[in-house]
Amino acid sequence: MGPETLESLQKEAIEEVLSAYPAKAAKNRAKHLGVDSPEGEKGACDKTRSNKQTVPGVMSQRGCAYAGSKGVVWGPIKDMIHISHGPIGCGQYSRAGRRNYYIGTTGIDTFVTMNFTTDFNEKDIVFGGDKKLKKALEEIDELFPLNNGVSIQSECPIGLIGDDIQAVAKVHKKETGHQTVAVSCEGFRGVSQSLGHHIANDMIRDYVMPDASHRKDFESTDYDISIIGDYNIGGDAWATRILLEEMGLRVISQWSGDATYKEIANGPKAKLNLLHCYRSMNYISRHMEQEFGIPWMEYNFFGPSKTTASIRKIASFFDESIQEKAEAVIAKYTKMTDEVIAKYRPKLEGKKVMLYVGGLRPRHVIGAYEDLGMEVIGTGYEFAHGDDYKRTKDDIERSTLIYDDVNEYELEEFVKKLRPDLVAAGVKEKYVFQKMGLPFRQMHSWDYSGPYHGYDAFAIFARDMDLAINSPVWGHSKAPWDKEA
Repeated sequence: MGPETLESLQKEAIEEVLSAYPAKAAKNRAKHLGVDSPEGEKGACDKTRSNKQTVPGVMSQRGCAYAGSKGVVWGPIKDMIHISHGPIGCGQYSRAGRRNYYIGTTGIDTFVTMNFTTDFNEKDIVFGGDKKLKKALEEIDELFPLNNGVSIQSECPIGLIGDDIQAVAKVHKKETGHQTVAVSCEGFRGVSQSLGHHIANDMIRDYVMPDASHRKDFESTDYDISIIGDYNIGGDAWATRILLEEMGLRVISQWSGDATYKEIANGPKAKLNLLHCYRSMNYISRHMEQEFGIPWMEYNFFGPSKTTASIRKIASFFDESIQEKAEAVIAKYTKMTDEVIAKYRPKLEGKKVMLYVGGLRPRHVIGAYEDLGMEVIGTGYEFAHGDDYKRTKDDIERSTLIYDDVNEYELEEFVKKLRPDLVAAGVKEKYVFQKMGLPFRQMHSWDYSGPYHGYDAFAIFARDMDLAINSPVWGHSKAPWDKEA
């Protein structure tokens, strides 16, 4: 399919989708959809409307502010206990789903996969839950004495009934001396989980960054760095850390996969902050630059091309010894990644992919697919802002359908029109497309696989895409367009 044919097909798909809406809804959704290409000036990536309220009645795939705070930023900090203040469902749903790997003994000194909740019922909604929260904090200290602090993650009812979680946290901290942070991240705040990221970053700024108790005995080096916005999905941060340490750098903190409270408190001692997930952690990176003078840079460790470019970019910040080691690291892994490409590219060359994920992956993983000869023909975000789409412009390789906050109807129709060989999105989309007879990869938590970051992990990524697309199971099922034929 030529570029012009693909672009016209993508534009037709948008027109057909919009024609099904009432006029007002069509006008609104038209601002969130478009087609862009590397050559296009002021294309969809520059104009796409984002970070706006979802149209009422249109099914959204977004999460909420609570999900952004508890599920992403605070939840993976392993030696703190994160208590979901409200009914049982939110805490249970957000527990252990993202595969934030960690080292430690669960229930003793690490608590990521445990569900702590105040388990609200009707009586608590009517009379308030402050006393119940205070009791829960006391029980936590008694049952789990090795915890290094507690964060209180508020669910929707807390904001509606007016529980004063800040006052409860303040009293508990004063009585016990334990760090207790109340995060007002009620799910209804904002338009998506993005505001939850921002609120969580602000709480780290206000409560963790001022805690210098761990920094007084910290011995700095010229090569201290922090990994920010890596949640160690399937071990991603560990794979990243291996490469950075082989370059001669010292990782003093990971934010926040496999992180400890002490690591994050020591963050202001870094010489450079490396930011992977821009959307969730750019706020704290900017604060640390302003407050502590720590520069930050974005990097991308998906696929060998982007990993190599990022390693050189990181090394350029440091002296020649680090730059030399960086080149040695690149040379060490090039043979291996070339062999992976030689094995899998013949099986995957020309296969078309449509992406729909959360914060960074709709643009970051494009390079990994391109390394395998695959073509990304559609991509979009659940909760991106305008600057995310502008960054996407630099990564697209061809005419690409751009969709923001796409709903199930739209995504299904786009897939039927463009006929990709693979859909890579979230668990809410997974079974829709598999039942359509289409290969699918779950790109929020790697479909129980991973890691996907770095050189070694590229072999896992390539294998998983081959298994998804070339599995013999698809011989027993047909995509909608094959059934029509």
